[in-house]
Order: sequence, then structure tokens, then C-alpha cells
Amino acid sequence: MDLLVDRNYTAVTEFILLGLTDDPILRITLFVIILCIYLVTISGNLSTIILIRLSSELHHPMYFFLSNLAFADIGFSFSVTPNMLVNFLVEENTISYVACGIQLGSTGLFGAIECFLLAAMAYDRFVAIRNPLLYSTKMSTQVCIQLLVVVYTGGFINAFFFSVSFFSLFFCGSNRVNHFFCDFAPLVELSCFDVSVPAVAPSFCAGAIIVFSVFVIAVSYIYILITILKMRSTEGRYKAFSTCTSHLTAVTLYFGTIFFIYVMPKSIYSTDQNKVVSVLYMVVTPVLNPLIYSLRNNEIKGALKRLLSRKIFFSEIFYL
Repeated sequence: MDLLVDRNYTAVTEFILLGLTDDPILRITLFVIILCIYLVTISGNLSTIILIRLSSELHHPMYFFLSNLAFADIGFSFSVTPNMLVNFLVEENTISYVACGIQLGSTGLFGAIECFLLAAMAYDRFVAIRNPLLYSTKMSTQVCIQLLVVVYTGGFINAFFFSVSFFSLFFCGSNRVNHFFCDFAPLVELSCFDVSVPAVAPSFCAGAIIVFSVFVIAVSYIYILITILKMRSTEGRYKAFSTCTSHLTAVTLYFGTIFFIYVMPKSIYSTDQNKVVSVLYMVVTPVLNPLIYSLRNNEIKGALKRLLSRKIFFSEIFYL
């Protein structure tokens, strides 16, 4: 363990991430599975961004937010998964003190951005269904950019609190983090001194972001449901509800796992269960989002078909 002497204490300058398992066969199996998931995550979300950028029919607020959600998923996955894959291949995966703080800050950044984006997308669906005639006015380009500024500002504020709190902690004992990444809770457990003040700020900030996002999503969908129930046409109801199913699925997956980790009492689940659920929302959810929005969205499927047909057409002309 690399230590730095500071007065009467020895300060930890690197951490050992214990990872998911010690079983060598299971480690190789998980490496292959998670590597495939990671590659699909990057390619799927990058394809979503490119498709929305190239297809003029997808230049709408909903897809503007979806492209940013894809970017957040790439950032979220990139913050954790590469180091996690290394952990499967080495006996002892070490991460420096500074790198640990950066990883913690980046997960806080992209995690908060995803929360706010899902809330913004719920508001977008609310406006589209509640006031379709005023949709282009209420969700203009200027409004979308303003919402996006709020989203990223909130993400950077959350990252700031987590980073400052981490660097204010003092580690002088064990440097073995019982997780596959630098999560705040297991790091706090390793701190030598009273951590009540440093731990409160990021916990309060993250909690406020989750509560605010869930509140906006819940209120938006309550009004959406009321509006749909007032529709006389069954076809209109189905069409209105179908535009929300992809977003509802993404919200359920993301906030369901967050609720399990950060809201439920820690006494009712083990650290290993916490790790498994963390894999779900940090590794699995980013790969599912592009699949959910592409498989259940006719506009994206139509845009992809048209883009591919144009490419085939131009390639045939080129070879002629």
C-alpha cells in the first residue's frame, strides 16, 4: 500500500478496488459479458446521436433530449466500465487517490445529468400531449437550450459536491474499497475522522436531485394521464400513450435501481446485492436506453430505414 507520512498519520494515496468476485472463472465470464455490453453501449448510443443529427425529421425537442441522454449514457459507462474490466483481469486493481476522486465526480456528473434529462423529457411529453397546438412555442429551440443549461449545471454542481467532499476526507487506515468503482458510501467507511459534515453535502445534493426529478416526472405523468383519459378517441388515447412508453420504461429502470441503492435502508440488503444493482444502473441501463427508444419508436425506426436506404442508393450510384 502506497502511503504518505503526514504528522502522526499515514495517508492513503491509492485504493484497491475489490470488484465483484474473487472466482477466476466467473471473473473471465463477467469480463466477456460486460465487454460486449460496453461495446454495444458505446456503439448504440453513438449511433443514436449520429442518427438524430443526420435525420431532419428527428430534429424535435424529444430527440434533442434523447441525443443528450445517449451522450450521458456514454459518459456514465466510460466513467466506470473500463476500470471494471481491468479489475477482472488483474489480481489487485489499484486506483490512485486523484483518479478515484475524478471517477467519483464523473459518476456524480453523468448520474445527475441523466436524472434531469429524464425529468426534462417527461415535461416535454406533458407539453406535447397537454398543449399540442402550443408545443412548438413552449418547447422552442431557446427553451430546450435553457433546459439543457439547467441540466448540465445541476450535473456539475452534484459533481462538485461529491469531489470536494471526497478530497476533504482523510484516509489513514485500510485502502480496500469493497466495490468495483469509487462509490461514495464505501469510501466514507474508510475515512479516519468524523465524516458527518463532508458526507452530508453530497448526500443532500444527490437526494434533492432525485426527489426533484421524480417529482417533475410524477406530476407530468399525472397530467398526461388525466389528459389521455379525457380523450374520446380510443386511437387518440393509444397514440398519446404510445409516445410515453419508451420514456416510462427508461425511467422505471433507472430510478428503480437508484431507489434500491440510495433510498432503501441498508440493513435490508448486503454489499454484494448493492454491487449487483449498481451494475444494473451503471452498466446495463446505458445499453438498454438506445434499444428501448429504437425498438419502441416508429419515428426512429423509420428514420434509420430512410438513412440506410439513402446510403444504399448512393453506394449503388458510386459503383455504377
